[in-house]
Amino acid sequence: MYLVTSAAAAAEPTTGVAGWAAHLVDVFGGPGAGLAIALENLFPPLPSEVILPLTGFAAGQGVISLFSALLWTTLGSVVGAAALYGIGRAVGRERMYALWGRLPLVKVSDLEKTEAWFQRHGTKAVLIGRMVPIFRSLISVPAGVERMRLPVFLSLTAVGSLAWNSVLVLAGYWLGERWDLVETYVGVISKVVLAAAVTAVAAYVVVRLRGRGQGRGRHRDRERRTGIEQAR
Repeated sequence: MYLVTSAAAAAEPTTGVAGWAAHLVDVFGGPGAGLAIALENLFPPLPSEVILPLTGFAAGQGVISLFSALLWTTLGSVVGAAALYGIGRAVGRERMYALWGRLPLVKVSDLEKTEAWFQRHGTKAVLIGRMVPIFRSLISVPAGVERMRLPVFLSLTAVGSLAWNSVLVLAGYWLGERWDLVETYVGVISKVVLAAAVTAVAAYVVVRLRGRGQGRGRHRDRERRTGIEQAR
């Protein structure tokens, strides 16, 4: 089961996340790759752009078959996503609204709009979200909160995950010893997505703070005018 060629031994990592994933694949084969991806779904800091190409590299070296690599990584993605879906479902709408109401700088109307958007576009969000770094894990939680039908959720997750996994596994399979190039390019995309998300959150906070400031200013103006009228 171990990678035995000298080139493979040189290319196979021994430390960090990559070394951990390589060990799982070496010891357990396809199920090991599936376990790594299931955990990556539950803990997004674990990078799929490392685990999936490495699995493809292992398939190219004959450690596992390419079919097994795609099957088990997709199954792992579905299992991990189902766990997050279950968490969202357990939280439910009532708890979500209660938690949302305690957060600063947000309105219940914001959550209502988001909920309405998800009800209209939830299927597309889950399908496409499975192919977007960072959000590919997080999208499962609102699906659970909104109680999307489980068969629909699992089907969309499987299709989206298979597409994403296929691209990265095949890239590692074809690149061989240079499988780590995938991490470089996908890592850039992940950073762009993260930067866009942070920018959007920052813009939201700025708009909310300005709105509060303007609201207080209008309130003070009304009080001032009321005081002047009463003095007359």
